[in-house]
Amino acid sequence: MPDSSSRFHLAVALDGAGWHPAAWREADARPADLFGADYWTDLVIEAERGALDFVTIEDSLAVQSDEPYEPDDRIDRVRGRLDAVLIAARVAPRTQRIGLVPTAVVTHTEPFHVSKAVATLDYVSAGRAGVRVQIAGRPDVAAHFGRREPADPQRADEYFAETVDYVEVLRRLWDSWEDDAEIRDAATGRFVDRDKLHYIDFEGRWFSVKGPAITPRPPQGQPIVAALGHGRASYELIAESTDVGFVTPSDAGDAAGIVGDIRTRQQAVGRESETLHIFGDLVVFLDDSELAAQARRRRLDDLAGSEYRSDADVFTGTAAQLADLLQQWHAAGLTGFRLRPAALPHDLVQITEHLVPELRRRGLFRAAYEAGTLRGLLGLPHPVNRYTVA
Repeated sequence: MPDSSSRFHLAVALDGAGWHPAAWREADARPADLFGADYWTDLVIEAERGALDFVTIEDSLAVQSDEPYEPDDRIDRVRGRLDAVLIAARVAPRTQRIGLVPTAVVTHTEPFHVSKAVATLDYVSAGRAGVRVQIAGRPDVAAHFGRREPADPQRADEYFAETVDYVEVLRRLWDSWEDDAEIRDAATGRFVDRDKLHYIDFEGRWFSVKGPAITPRPPQGQPIVAALGHGRASYELIAESTDVGFVTPSDAGDAAGIVGDIRTRQQAVGRESETLHIFGDLVVFLDDSELAAQARRRRLDDLAGSEYRSDADVFTGTAAQLADLLQQWHAAGLTGFRLRPAALPHDLVQITEHLVPELRRRGLFRAAYEAGTLRGLLGLPHPVNRYTVA
């Protein structure tokens, strides 16, 4: 039996009715409930039933499109979203142990607002919050705001550099209240110790933020920050600024190369002593047999009118076969996996009822939750506040 060092982390990425564009047409789908709280609560409770580390919730500042850089006119796809942070805040009181990591688009939003929202989520969830930072370079997204020019494809790296500053502001704002800044002493009439609230005085190319935050330091001190990476600039963001990076390898060899690249960058920025998780992303079609999974994928492709493609590798097969693959990729250096269910709830239930038990049989996944916070689940300590005076 492998020891605990052989275990890895497991998360799921929730998006609409599932990652396949025809998933909403499945018999067990709930397209009429996509904009209701119960739908998202049910999914996260199911993920918690499998003791998964966390869920991520997709978001954007434009209506979904099959085209990566422009809107489309399709009417046979799920279109429209709820705000991911608000979904997570609504789900939090109905769950107990699972982490909640909504997506926040940082290109057209202000870090002060996002810091407050995620800090609030950490309070509402009693220390289970995180945020996945995402850039938005599409011209139609820029047109919603009218405050900046659309991204120049030749200068896309600037968006990642901006996001590095954005995350730095988030982290400074979360630290701008010391952990014991609130006194709450009714007898003396002192609610806060003003000496333990700090200006962050951040001055950068994109942001000038004085602080302090208006929300006390979150229960975790620093909620988890995550990002998805596909290449050099995004790997630099992961290495410099995040706690969890999501990557999209094509095989074990590719996974080893990506992990090596990010670890080298992590060392170069002086973070080699810090825990940085690198999760592999996979879209999954899971069934009791490989033939059944393949048939379901073909049927969904026929409904969609084209073969499904993704930035991540697409797995089609059984839970045992997926466990084999995850074990190989874990040996290549990945510390966890974020699975994207092709259809909801089907593939999520396959993960909780079949994949998780299979991984436990192999000693690759824990038997139950072992910590009360998301940082604890990921083996991250409560961070020292940078503004605390010894």
